[in-house]
Amino acid sequence: MISHLAGGLSWSMQSGLHVTTARKRHPTNLRIAILSSPASRTSSVLIALRDGEGERVTLSEIVDALGPQAFALLFVVLGLPNCLPMPPPIPLICGFLLLGVTAQIVYGRKTPWIPRRLLDRSVARAEVARAVERALPYVRRLEQWSRPRLAFFDTPARMRLTGVALVLIAVSLLTAAPIIGQIPPGIAICLVGLGLVERDGLVVICGLAVGAVGVSLSASFVAAVVSGLTAVL
Repeated sequence: MISHLAGGLSWSMQSGLHVTTARKRHPTNLRIAILSSPASRTSSVLIALRDGEGERVTLSEIVDALGPQAFALLFVVLGLPNCLPMPPPIPLICGFLLLGVTAQIVYGRKTPWIPRRLLDRSVARAEVARAVERALPYVRRLEQWSRPRLAFFDTPARMRLTGVALVLIAVSLLTAAPIIGQIPPGIAICLVGLGLVERDGLVVICGLAVGAVGVSLSASFVAAVVSGLTAVL
């Protein structure tokens, strides 16, 4: 237990997450940072976010929880709320954040950068808990089934190409039909994130395939809206 705690603290200091500072902002960040060690699974991070203190959870707390696999886990966390029917503005907020994060992958950044103003934004922890509870059985099942294979995203160039596909999926999330249209892009983003965490190219491919469906549906919705407006005007 002590060695595990020491390992978590060591990782936190090396990665630039100063635990004393983080604890002043978020009392639960010490436990979250330990859970976010490289050996942790996606389900562990989601449980830590679900069980944190306070009625709201900030994006800063989420990013602190993600650790060394921040890009991949950020996909899961931002995609997860959109796997359920959600009213505006949640899909729009997640979509804009995902668009910014995926663009950084195309640019070649190793870790995500998010403006401080956005880091201070928060969402009700009850909403996070509801999404986590719905997703945990599927995430755990996927963790048991997945394994390192078909890791076509291992090189920077291939990861950038994956980022281009993710940009398109993020755009489809922004232009999706209200309430349920964001579900296919949300599922796609989650699958890609889980595949990157588990280094499972097959899961990433499945996510991109679902994303292609989401892009098609969003494009059809936009085309229908434009056609309707053109007919009215």
